[in-house]
Amino acid sequence: MATKKKTTIKDIANVLGITPSAVSKALSNHPRISDKTKTAVLQIAQNLNYQPNHLASALRKGKSNLVGVIIPKANSHFFSSIIEKIEEVLNEKGYNVIIAQSNESYNKECKSIDALLYTQVDGIIASMANETVKLDYYEKIKSKGIPLILFDRGENDLNVDYVGIDDYLSSHLVIEHLVEQGCKRIAHIAGFSHTRIYKNRIRGYRDALEKFGLPIEDSLIIESNLGIEDGRRIMQQLLEQKNKPDAVYAAGDYAALGALQVLQENHINVPEDIALVGFTNEPFTSLVTPSITSVEQHSEQIGKVAAETLLKRLDSPNEKVSLNKLILPAELIIRSSSKKLINNIL
Repeated sequence: MATKKKTTIKDIANVLGITPSAVSKALSNHPRISDKTKTAVLQIAQNLNYQPNHLASALRKGKSNLVGVIIPKANSHFFSSIIEKIEEVLNEKGYNVIIAQSNESYNKECKSIDALLYTQVDGIIASMANETVKLDYYEKIKSKGIPLILFDRGENDLNVDYVGIDDYLSSHLVIEHLVEQGCKRIAHIAGFSHTRIYKNRIRGYRDALEKFGLPIEDSLIIESNLGIEDGRRIMQQLLEQKNKPDAVYAAGDYAALGALQVLQENHINVPEDIALVGFTNEPFTSLVTPSITSVEQHSEQIGKVAAETLLKRLDSPNEKVSLNKLILPAELIIRSSSKKLINNIL
């Protein structure tokens, strides 16, 4: 079966008996083209189902009005709400957003960056995959002079704009709360420590334990991708230890949910026997029983600031603007899964 030929500007020009240049100008609403010609060109373009070549247009103009957004996963309310706010801010300024999902894969992230660069995006807003250790592809973005804004997950070595929360202080708030509830042996289901935010959460966890005179044991710190299955697997490992923890702090809500499932399957009372705290404040944390205490990450504000920071870069490409590293304050949303003392009193 023959492939249908794509309509070009030359096809429209042949129908109307004018030059391709005149058609191009009419499609871009050039002031030197008459309204009559513009109307005719638009009508024929519609009849022939003409689709403009945005890549060619971007190459000619040096601007595509496209922005790439790279996220680790789309099934997270945290990332989806950030995308929604980024789109809202950028759409108001005439930019369209192309979304790429790495699925925590470094190789897929690299391919996404190549695709966005090929598409001639004007800027990129990104949160790194868990697998990402080498920063060569992000350096590639910078080398091409394309503004790069990192959010949530990003490395200081890149020396670019960044928006996120205070991950170190977040862990302090979690440990302080659990200590107030009488917990003395607190485990940490961690993210991979080569990623800065998880490294800071682990560091905050360790320092807070030291501050309150609690033991710091490597067997209680287990790194993972923080998915539901990771939470289930690690919680089972913790339960098999001779000296079980009386609290678990997971660096992600999905891992916390997996841990909760295993605790309930083993008829362990939460929080009376083992208290539980997650991270990100996903919507399901308030819906499960018991509801899960979690750290609020202010996703909408992160998305808004990331988009506004990119717009400043795009509006003043040649100006030396100081780097914007906005660290939002941490906030712990306390729910039933960690209210050990209150539940005992009641």
